[in-house]
Amino acid sequence: MSSTDRLRRYVADECGSCTDEDLSERLAELEELNDATDGSDLESDIELLSALGNETRYKIVRMLHAADDDELCVCEFSPLLDVSDSAISHALSKLTDADLVTRRKEGKWRMYRATPRANALLVALDGSRSL
Repeated sequence: MSSTDRLRRYVADECGSCTDEDLSERLAELEELNDATDGSDLESDIELLSALGNETRYKIVRMLHAADDDELCVCEFSPLLDVSDSAISHALSKLTDADLVTRRKEGKWRMYRATPRANALLVALDGSRSL
């Protein structure tokens, strides 16, 4: 069975018949869709979504988003999250690498803030709930 047999059956079902030309045309359309997903942003988008795919990291981004452009110190997450300080540091590092948070050092403290990209994603996510 070839990889296009199932597609041929689908096209035939949708159109009433399926010639080799119909199949080639549909394959060309599907290739265009596939090429559109292979853009230069694919890797960074997957990294970003992966960074949000963990409860601790997601909560941190949510807290920073809720802080309304205020910064939070790394020490302020510990009382709120049921994970070790090491896990919080690792989460913040991954979020920084994914460009979801920024960090700056202030004396001995590290301060974090949600990036505009993180805020936009959360606004979009919140808006999608009402659809």
